[in-house]
Amino acid sequence: MRYVVLPLLALVVLLAQSIATENKPNIVLIYVDDLGYGDLGCYGSEKNDTPHVDQLAADGMRFTDYYSASPVCTPSRAALLTGGYPGRVSFDVFNGSRKSWVLFPGFAEGLHPNELLLPEYLKWQGYATSHVGKWHLGDQVEHLPTRHGFDSYYGIPYSNDMAIMPRKKKSPPLPLLRDEEVIAEQPKQAPLIQSYTEEAVSFIRENQDQPFFLYFAHMHVHLPHYVMDPFLEASRNGVYGAAVAAVDWSTGVIMAEIERLGLDENTIVIYTSDNGSRVDSHGGSNGSLRGTKGQTWEGGMRVPCIVKWPGQIEPGSVSTELVTAMDFYPTFASILEQPLANDPVRDGHDVSGIWKGEPGARSPHDAFFYYLVDQLQAVRVGDWKLRY
Repeated sequence: MRYVVLPLLALVVLLAQSIATENKPNIVLIYVDDLGYGDLGCYGSEKNDTPHVDQLAADGMRFTDYYSASPVCTPSRAALLTGGYPGRVSFDVFNGSRKSWVLFPGFAEGLHPNELLLPEYLKWQGYATSHVGKWHLGDQVEHLPTRHGFDSYYGIPYSNDMAIMPRKKKSPPLPLLRDEEVIAEQPKQAPLIQSYTEEAVSFIRENQDQPFFLYFAHMHVHLPHYVMDPFLEASRNGVYGAAVAAVDWSTGVIMAEIERLGLDENTIVIYTSDNGSRVDSHGGSNGSLRGTKGQTWEGGMRVPCIVKWPGQIEPGSVSTELVTAMDFYPTFASILEQPLANDPVRDGHDVSGIWKGEPGARSPHDAFFYYLVDQLQAVRVGDWKLRY
């Protein structure tokens, strides 16, 4: 009898594990660079064409009071992936004699090896993980995405303006990496969105039978703008509108593939930005919000955010609750019913109740603090904001 029972027990365990894996939602996080609050049709833009993102909002929840944790690239990305304010992950570095807000090519600094990032946590939960696009959290080998929980990486390790440019003679060639290998130097930037999208689609196809996490961080709409001709020709807002449309096209391709594979009902899709728009002559907009990228006024840190999760999030819903980029990490942990430890400290909160429209669900943030990297400049409590 024992020879029958043991295999049956093993079969039951494997079946339970399989069911548990099937119930874990896939996660696709689309992260746009420098996209402003007023740059999408669903946020009021009358200049940029964003039909696919607008449809995403129609199918999910649009947030009016979502905040990045910083008005500049490196610290905002660190906060997104660690769930903590940027000051907890110090990038207090100097570029020559000048204090730098972001990491530059060749800097020794990067994320500490002991940081437990979101992709590492998800790997422990059985997820396949991939990062496509801009990293900007350290370009030395020990700081690359593959050393921080990503099974694969395809993209550029810092901003696209940190390449050989006419006014930056000392800049190194912009590297395109696959995992930890440089596969191209100074690649043509306009077609990158196409190759990024192909890479993302391939990852989804290859991992459709297991839970996956795709972190797709676009080069657009960061300066300088290099956009493929079809988007330029169709744009009503110059090169900037073309860049916004290119990201919209890419989002449409990703969504179509998810639906084609029958994964739509079990996939969380998030679309957001790392900080506000520059609002310069190129055509970006922060809507009615004051301030720009690099500032702790609302326009620098309050950005678009859309979350779609069929069967869990009411289509076409709008939330005015204060939520942040730091909330994704603990929210996923709650959804997976695997609570995070108290150490290290995370400043984000579980906002799954807000996503699901649960009665009485309110922002868990007693206050939100506006940091310019590690310098506190403002605080919001309820509808009131104090800026120092």
